[in-house]
Amino acid sequence: MSGVHEPVPDLARDPFAVPDLATLRKEYGDAGLDEADVAADPWEQWQRWYGDAAAAGLHEPNAMIVATVDPDGTPSVRTVLLKGVATERPDDGFRFFTNTASRKGRALAAEPQCALLFPWHPLERQVRVEGTATPLPTAEVEAYFAVRPRGSQLGAWASPQSRPVAGREELEQAYAEAEERFTGTDVPVPPTWGGYRVQPTSFEFWQGRPGRLHDRISYTRTSTGWEITRLAP
Repeated sequence: MSGVHEPVPDLARDPFAVPDLATLRKEYGDAGLDEADVAADPWEQWQRWYGDAAAAGLHEPNAMIVATVDPDGTPSVRTVLLKGVATERPDDGFRFFTNTASRKGRALAAEPQCALLFPWHPLERQVRVEGTATPLPTAEVEAYFAVRPRGSQLGAWASPQSRPVAGREELEQAYAEAEERFTGTDVPVPPTWGGYRVQPTSFEFWQGRPGRLHDRISYTRTSTGWEITRLAP
């Protein structure tokens, strides 16, 4: 990647040293994004960029940040793994799975509008998505849960996600109990475990450029298709 980072403190000599965040910067410019080059459909453009991220060997290129709003209006954000995406069916959206009683599950139940972010920093790219989340059908949840590693299946039973626990020992005890409970049998889907489909209403493709004049190409869903617009950085 091009550009030069500012020097960072020697933490071995001073473990409490903090870099001057105002001076930390990198000059972008490895690639550009022009309206004439992007796909007419944002799904095709997303698949192009996801393919680039996977081909570049990025760690977990399917990691995405999910932002939700709690019933009281408090925003929250976390990273989850994308486990399905629209291909030939645009209404499929982006799919992920989680504990539906978790904070994000409770938030989506009250306010299904959410935002996603794919942070492909080594490629100087990111993709923002805004849309609406809907629960996945039981059959699809069961099909995905069945192919999860057994340890992850047991963990889904053991963890009351987002709820306070007394300590690590409580989780390990719950895991051991789940392991004993399902010895010699398939692990079923927990009653509070499910999945969501996020159907986008907008996409934004961001490409780093020199002088902070980054390329930002947005797609907005209209009654006749997708409208492409360039945004100022």
